[in-house]
Amino acid sequence: MPLKNFKPITPSARYKNLPSFEEITKSKPEKSLLVPLKRSGGRNNTGRITCRHIGGGHKRHYRLIDFKRGRHDAPAKVVGIEYDPNRTCRIALIQYEDGQKSYILAPLGLEVGSTVVSGQNVAPKTGNAMPLSAVPLGTSIHNIELIPGNGGKVARAAGQLAVLSNRDGGWALVKMPSGEIRRFNDRCFCTIGQVGNRDHMNETSGKAGRTRWQGVRPTVRGMTMNPVDHPNGGGEGKSKSGGGRQHLLSPWGHAKGQKTRNHKKTTTVFIVESRHKKK
Repeated sequence: MPLKNFKPITPSARYKNLPSFEEITKSKPEKSLLVPLKRSGGRNNTGRITCRHIGGGHKRHYRLIDFKRGRHDAPAKVVGIEYDPNRTCRIALIQYEDGQKSYILAPLGLEVGSTVVSGQNVAPKTGNAMPLSAVPLGTSIHNIELIPGNGGKVARAAGQLAVLSNRDGGWALVKMPSGEIRRFNDRCFCTIGQVGNRDHMNETSGKAGRTRWQGVRPTVRGMTMNPVDHPNGGGEGKSKSGGGRQHLLSPWGHAKGQKTRNHKKTTTVFIVESRHKKK
């Protein structure tokens, strides 16, 4: 999907790169698949901010996405491609032969009028969902389940794709978007193709206001804070945390660059090759 450039008639338009929305064919969402979306402002059930920089933004509804693709061997026709304010990729509205409608993630190249189907013995065509045991090796896939039947969890953002590289003894080896090679149960379902809206990573909002519309609040550097507010705060002028040459820390005391993954995590056994491998 190409991006739009703007004439620099204002400071905000000078570097602005926004999506052209050429692939959008349906402007209004399907009302039967909308649910209210409560906004927390980054606060937990006690009212404390547990996730910073969240607040404000435009009101929006949540679109119910079918990540499980549970209706097997039932072909569905693509009715339209829509914008989803809750995710970076586009979504496709599909309709089954009995009239039931649902949303799926729109892969690259999926067009209105195309037919998609889910099942064990379906063709490995863009938009079709099938278990990893039936996918040809070297195929690009997305929306991969971590546990069979739990719905897709992996490779769902705009432009993401994973590659099925090998199968052995009931397990499938998949190269993740991060470069990590991971084992999956070969009964896990996935969707064929790459997630659409590949140019999302090249978008430039052009002004702070557009970021606020999306519900993102400003970020303040720790070095400009007081010592009570941040480990790097304090000092006269531009000092490294109170005038000393201390290591830069996060607000919770983690050193910048420190590994945060729990080394006792049980799912580590599924990682065949780390994304942090030495070059």
